[in-house]
Amino acid sequence: MAEETHETQLVIITGMSGAGKTVAVQSFEDLGFFCVDNLPPALLPKFLDLMKDSSNNIQKVALVMDLRGREFFDSMFEALDRLGEEKWLSEHILFLDAKDEVLVSRYKESRRSHPLAPEGLPLEGIKQERYLLDELRGRAQEIIDTSTIKPRDLREKIIHSYSEKTQQVFSVQVVSFGFKYGLPIDADLVYDVRFLPNPHYVEQMRPLTGLTNEVSSYVFKWNETQRFMEKLLDLLTFMLPHYKREGKSQLVIAIGCTGGQHRSVAIAEHIAKHYSKDYITHVTHRDIDKRKGK
Repeated sequence: MAEETHETQLVIITGMSGAGKTVAVQSFEDLGFFCVDNLPPALLPKFLDLMKDSSNNIQKVALVMDLRGREFFDSMFEALDRLGEEKWLSEHILFLDAKDEVLVSRYKESRRSHPLAPEGLPLEGIKQERYLLDELRGRAQEIIDTSTIKPRDLREKIIHSYSEKTQQVFSVQVVSFGFKYGLPIDADLVYDVRFLPNPHYVEQMRPLTGLTNEVSSYVFKWNETQRFMEKLLDLLTFMLPHYKREGKSQLVIAIGCTGGQHRSVAIAEHIAKHYSKDYITHVTHRDIDKRKGK
């Protein structure tokens, strides 16, 4: 409508119980969001009406909706469909996840029972909750795996993603990882570079990483590496503007080799450096020290 001069930003925080939603909502409070914890999905339409008619001019809202309100949960998708019809509203779903064994450990440490298994084992409730949330997870614009993230790091990640100074800026996150340790759960694009010559089999390079000139030079001296990078950068250069136009605030590009120490690290660094002149770029090496036991 012509009379609308701005959109209200609505973030729905949801995900697995024990995955960090309390830390998340506190982070949004620090960013100046009006926050509501444990809003039953059935009440979302009424809440939207209050937001729209409010004279308080609230422009940033964060809502926590999870299975604590499970008796209302069947109305979740009807409420989400309603959001898509509101032209004055810009909605974003943040889904927090963690591995089952990590969630079990957190429940044991807190001595709390799972909301879906108050009389049973936490793992029973976790499996049931994961099944119920599977479709909602597929609708999320951002998924954060908190299995290896400390609360402080989760807070920093949220503040970086949703603060006003970066909210309208598209950023490229490049992550190196080792396939032997599993795929990054929050990756948008994953590329496997295990077909490239492996510095691990060169004895003097084995203890080094892709951050060193010696390993990086070895990785990039091969013709197949150069051809791969030419094709990959050409593809990414085509795709990145389209992701930005689609409204994503960031794109996570994951580069994987066997252990996440040599090839993936060198290539991730190269990609981040290549796009740093056109985009805000960040590079993370998830498994670079795993082999050393750090």
